Amino acid sequence: MAGTISRLPDVGWMLRPLTGIPGVRHAVVVSEDGLRMGHDSAEGLTGESRLGVDEAESLAAACAALTVTSQSTVSLLFGDEAGVRQLMIESDSGFVLFTSAGQGASLGVATDTEADVGLVAQQMQLLVAKIGAHLSSQPREPMGRPAS
Repeated sequence: MAGTISRLPDVGWMLRPLTGIPGVRHAVVVSEDGLRMGHDSAEGLTGESRLGVDEAESLAAACAALTVTSQSTVSLLFGDEAGVRQLMIESDSGFVLFTSAGQGASLGVATDTEADVGLVAQQMQLLVAKIGAHLSSQPREPMGRPAS
């Protein structure tokens, strides 16, 4: 199935309140099909650089895969009507949190191990409530059939 791809607005500037929380490293907004809608990194990261566009696009694809997998898992366990509110991955280096960010979009935040994960999750929900309409991704328009 062919469709048109429109340029998504860069909403990275909306993520600065999250990357200002102590312990937060990076934040990214992704469409449900894995396209990066925006990203931001904390100022003054030690031992690593800010997230570049290529890295953010790879992260967006990974986020989309995780959210689709989690939705499939929840549907199997609780039925098709059940939705996924949040995901959290704990690693040796920190946490990665995901939440729905409006229609067709997700918000992902990476933290170090010292971050207050409860505070980060709360601030993610507040950000989505405040500006979720701007973080949403509309479905792509189908491409018209060529004239024959």
